[in-house]
Amino acid sequence: MLEQKIKDTIRDVADFPKPGIIFKDITPILKDPVLCKEITQALAEQLQSLNVDVIAGIESRGFLFGMSLAQALNVPFVPIRKAGKLPYRTIQQSYALEYGTATLEVHEDAFISGQKVLIHDDLLATGGTVVAASQLIEKLGAHVAGYSFIINLEFLNGKQRLQTFNPNVFSLISYL
Repeated sequence: MLEQKIKDTIRDVADFPKPGIIFKDITPILKDPVLCKEITQALAEQLQSLNVDVIAGIESRGFLFGMSLAQALNVPFVPIRKAGKLPYRTIQQSYALEYGTATLEVHEDAFISGQKVLIHDDLLATGGTVVAASQLIEKLGAHVAGYSFIINLEFLNGKQRLQTFNPNVFSLISYL
């Protein structure tokens, strides 16, 4: 039931951000506070058994439900951002894009060594950004406890890339 509600609410945007791509836009979900609450509760239920210490959300759509999820699980929230957006000392991780590279960063004191970190983002596609986030977490001595997404684009095989860090990959809906 929740899966269908989410699918019915997501807006497909053709040719964004480039021709041939059908972008899964979650902004219509944000206009429905009841659905937002249901999503947060469903994610929290999926993740309860992991006993995570921290939720890390990837810029920018990972912040939208990542913070709510952290509150539901009563754990801290850490933003992982694009380079140049954080005010304190950071560490960086670059990763390949289809055309060029991008860089993520996190504050150098974001995690305590040994902490179990759940990475949250709105959508899992090829997994490149999430792999970079995983590498940042490991550089700081913390451990990736799992991954949480609203949407998994299974046909892009991102889940397989993440399983080298941790097999706990959760999503509420999938597109085959």
